[in-house]
Amino acid sequence: MSKGSRFFQNFFIVLVFLFLYIPIVMVVIFSFNTSQMNIVWEGFTPRWYGTFFQNRSLMEALWLSLYIAVVSTAIATVIGTLGAVGLKRFEFRGKHFIDQLLYIPVVIPEVVLGVALLCIFSALKIELGVTTIILSHVTFCIPFVVMNVRARIAGFDKSLEEAAQDLGANGIQTFFKVTLPLIMPGVTSGAMLSFSLSLDDVIISFFVTGPGSTTLPLKIFSMVKTGVTPEVNALSTIIMFVVIIGISIRAGIQVKELRKKAV
Repeated sequence: MSKGSRFFQNFFIVLVFLFLYIPIVMVVIFSFNTSQMNIVWEGFTPRWYGTFFQNRSLMEALWLSLYIAVVSTAIATVIGTLGAVGLKRFEFRGKHFIDQLLYIPVVIPEVVLGVALLCIFSALKIELGVTTIILSHVTFCIPFVVMNVRARIAGFDKSLEEAAQDLGANGIQTFFKVTLPLIMPGVTSGAMLSFSLSLDDVIISFFVTGPGSTTLPLKIFSMVKTGVTPEVNALSTIIMFVVIIGISIRAGIQVKELRKKAV
């Protein structure tokens, strides 16, 4: 590769990273802004990192979002894992049709899915609230869990299950002691993806939410009309650093596992 080609390649990579991370950097910078309007930089202050804890409506929306994300992730992970194992291991009539249906929540616009879920809840006369939000989040999170787990199962050595059964383990023991530990990276990836999708969902939650069930994304979305305060930037910065720490810990665990395998 010539020097000119290498220069343009590196320049393009730098542009991509700037495009991705400059907005995040600006959120962190403006979380220390003294201006209440959060439009122009006026001065440096860390006080917003203490005052957002006193914002009752913002904190209630945060805890509600975390609760919905945890519950919907747990349900979607269990259903998605069992579904992925069943679709991969068993043959039955209509398997191909069900396999294709799983991709519908992924490919269709969220507006369409939100309207469809609202119509279903209205037809069943289910009161809109936290329950409908959880059910909706489970609906669009399950396919992502299935895809991650199936990708892990694709490289799974089936002879390990057969060896466990030859040694006297039944189907349940084989699944929990052999299959599940081996596909756990796929399960974890699907769960983390589901949690992030549920935590920051706006469109679907907008259609299926009810009085007293405003999530953090919907709260921030409603604040755009009157102006997003630096308190939101401070909260976003803390959430971002928590995610970075979690990813770093997960990466460190994976590195240790690879080193053990190499030894």
